[in-house]
Amino acid sequence: MTLLATPPATTASATHADRQDAEFAFSAADFERVRQLIHQRAGISLHAGKQAMVYSRLSRRLRETGHRSFADYLRGLEGAAGAGGEAEWQEFVNCLTTNLTAFFREEHHFHSLVDDLKALAARGQGAPRIWCSAASTGEEPYSIAMTVAETLGADSGARIVASDIDTKVLATAERGVYAAEVRGLSAERLRRHFLRGKGAHAGQVRVRPELARRIEFRPFNLIGADWSSLGEPFDVVFCRNVMIYFDAPTQRRVLERMHAAMKPGGLLYVGHSENFTDARALFRLRGKTIYERL
Repeated sequence: MTLLATPPATTASATHADRQDAEFAFSAADFERVRQLIHQRAGISLHAGKQAMVYSRLSRRLRETGHRSFADYLRGLEGAAGAGGEAEWQEFVNCLTTNLTAFFREEHHFHSLVDDLKALAARGQGAPRIWCSAASTGEEPYSIAMTVAETLGADSGARIVASDIDTKVLATAERGVYAAEVRGLSAERLRRHFLRGKGAHAGQVRVRPELARRIEFRPFNLIGADWSSLGEPFDVVFCRNVMIYFDAPTQRRVLERMHAAMKPGGLLYVGHSENFTDARALFRLRGKTIYERL
């Protein structure tokens, strides 16, 4: 999950909520309530100046649920109970996350991963466990899986857990179907790791089953309470371009839980603009945006 960078608030965005020609009533108080609720549910600090984005994203839910104002929708959301209520909370979260990803994005990480996988194999500590904690539409976990297959072989036994808070993009990831001209993949990787569609599926490629089987896709909320469900500790964790959208206390809580979910000496790969030097008791910088668990 990666939210787009937030620009400073502008006069235009600050007054968007009060436009008289808007389809739905959306007040400044409604916007503040949305900010509070998404922080409580997903840990996201939604900065001022995002009124237009919130209106655009959530208005789709108002149309689908039949509400005529944001105040009514938010009251219904907070009062919802049972499975139906949780389903709408998930739709709320899905609407307010923007996913930006690509195959082999921040390519230097995958060069480092090759060396790290070889080092793990040399230590003879068993098949590595890897967690991609913001899988989005799947390009990142499949890039990890390709790197594992090319480095350790098809029978390495390595396992990858791929999670995201957004259930819609996670479903796309699990399908593993992409445009044949997708960027970031060489012709050799397309041939080796994907099947080309024919007929109605011409122009698309699908991840080969033997690669997809390496990955367990599952919804996961980084600020949730079910970290024990992740199972045995991980050797490698990818958490890139996520925590810059959390406030400092939320970042610290997530890093503490991530530390507990990793093996001693485990490696945490983060985004190019993320810096965790304030968590030096938990992690030390090992390389370019790669931290080692202490």
